[in-house]
Amino acid sequence: MSDTPFGFGLPPEEPDDGDEGKKKDQESGGGQGPANPFGFGGLPGAGGFGGGPGGPGADNPFAAMFGSLNPNDLGAAFQQLGQMLSYEGGPVNWDMAKQIARQTVSQGSPDGTKDTSVGPAERKAVEEAVRLADLWLDDATSLPSGAGSAVAWSRAEWVEATLPAWKELVDPVAERVGTAMGDVLPEEMQAMAGPLIGMMRSMGGAMFGTQIGQAVGVLAGEVVGSSDIGLPLGPAGKAALLPVNIETFGKDLSVPQEEVRLYLALREAAHQRLFAHVPWLRSHLFGAVDGYARGIKVDTAKLEDVVGQFDPQNPEQLQEALQQGMFQPEDTPEQKAALARLETALALVEGWVDAVVHAAAKPRLSSADALRETLRRRRASGGPAEQTFATLIGLELRPRRLRDASRLWASLTDARGVDGRDALWHHPDMLPTATDLDDPDGFVHREQIDFSELDKMLGEAADKPDLRKPGPKKKDEGEGENKGDDAE
Repeated sequence: MSDTPFGFGLPPEEPDDGDEGKKKDQESGGGQGPANPFGFGGLPGAGGFGGGPGGPGADNPFAAMFGSLNPNDLGAAFQQLGQMLSYEGGPVNWDMAKQIARQTVSQGSPDGTKDTSVGPAERKAVEEAVRLADLWLDDATSLPSGAGSAVAWSRAEWVEATLPAWKELVDPVAERVGTAMGDVLPEEMQAMAGPLIGMMRSMGGAMFGTQIGQAVGVLAGEVVGSSDIGLPLGPAGKAALLPVNIETFGKDLSVPQEEVRLYLALREAAHQRLFAHVPWLRSHLFGAVDGYARGIKVDTAKLEDVVGQFDPQNPEQLQEALQQGMFQPEDTPEQKAALARLETALALVEGWVDAVVHAAAKPRLSSADALRETLRRRRASGGPAEQTFATLIGLELRPRRLRDASRLWASLTDARGVDGRDALWHHPDMLPTATDLDDPDGFVHREQIDFSELDKMLGEAADKPDLRKPGPKKKDEGEGENKGDDAE
């Protein structure tokens, strides 16, 4: 779980060398170092909304929308502010999120690479890699192909394709925050402060949209497919890879680019098989995220201070308050259970993919071991993907027990075969638990209930007429009974 509670980025840290450090930090763009890729850093002082040496958006999310705000930009700036305050949609201004994400993508990633359109040769290479990956996976899993098509996306296309999934994941948290903004005022004041509450909710939606847009835009510069974080972010049935990010990923690995692409295609195709043929899995994962998010509480004392001092002419004040960690997960049994359920589910998904892909790649790719270890470390160390999710949802989407889960799935393959291993996905109650990850041998050799047969029996019973339930009485039967009663 993230060390920093949910709250629109991490608060700026005090430099080790005092005022000199602060001065150096300001000169270098301020607060956007590797430890805080998504935080907005300190808010500008007398300089207003200016972008500063770090460029537009380096210190202030409004700069990403308004630019450097020289006098010629003021009209556009106030038009943007008017659009922000007039927003009347849901808890997140998703139009703004999309706009900010695309702007972030267009600025390029921290390593200096820029987004580019995908050419015909790259599309063909991705299609061939996914086709070959699916062929190899046929020997490693009993689940059939789940990719109806293979697509090569630019970063901007990834943003467009995944926003619906982000909406489903983020809206529950944003809804809680929006409600809290109105609830902190006493009831007798709420009617009088109606316009102010509406303005604050509009600002809240804009702030969420800005934060999400920037985070998703940065994440688009890192992901290599549609399932990097263990959740199905893209459209169902589409195996998607990002050629520009694959090239960056494999640049320093001393592995041929074709092998890197093929190994990543194996992972993407394996995820697609799992999510396509385990119909309950998507709702199970998203439900665990939602259950955790709904347990997040708002520091109402801090929010009351913000509301009491809120100045509509100083909108960045709300952003500053949100930056300071206003939202924290509740330390309740329900919240802990939701987090444990999510972490275990993610570990099982990623562990299964890891085991299956290794079984398919090991006999065919000389670099299989090296690529496997690189991806394991990438997922375990918590790169920008996990930090992005921590910023948006309040938790790090990191399968902490990936290696344990992978070993368990491999042991199941040895003990029960591919069909016996994959049969566990038939029902969520058949899957290993967190306790089973501690004792994989005990789980592997334990007798399992065949829920597929039970589901089949229940389905057949549902299709048959219920013989225990009497049908409607015929008129003559009823009359006969009445006659018999009279006779008695």
